[in-house]
Amino acid sequence: MNERIILGGGCFWCTEAVFQRIKGVDSVISGYMGGGTKNPNYMDVCTGLTGHIEVVQVSFQPNLISLKDLLEVFFISHDPTTLNRQGADEGTQYKSVIFYENEQQRLVAMDVIRTLEDSNIYDSPIVTELVPSEIFYPAEDYHQNYYHLNKGQAYCSFVITPKIQKVERVFKERLK
Repeated sequence: MNERIILGGGCFWCTEAVFQRIKGVDSVISGYMGGGTKNPNYMDVCTGLTGHIEVVQVSFQPNLISLKDLLEVFFISHDPTTLNRQGADEGTQYKSVIFYENEQQRLVAMDVIRTLEDSNIYDSPIVTELVPSEIFYPAEDYHQNYYHLNKGQAYCSFVITPKIQKVERVFKERLK
């Protein structure tokens, strides 16, 4: 039986591209969560006024990849120590957040964060928020599978490709 978790690690194009390569992940859908506006669109979310965060809904097979392993990929693929920012992308819509579906997911996420903090691999504290899942709004069609369809664009080459390469180096055994 598949599980689902919603992750915000900055731009959803980056996060989507990373998780599409992970063994045991069946689907990754870019979207929005956490705000008060019903049926938000990209232009509204980009203003930072809706309260929504760019996220990905990851459906995975826990018999092939554990939530713990999935979250380790999440934390290595973005900077969980910067508040409302990933690289040049700045605003509350880019915050680092885990929207958990149940108490077990929350406990696993807390354990992963505690382990990372205890290991001192980051120079600053982890600011990733843990929040119960809310209504997930899929992003517009042109945001889905973005990296695969737009590899030649500068943002893909200079921002997304290095994140993918880092995950491929660190987690070779977890790749499809």
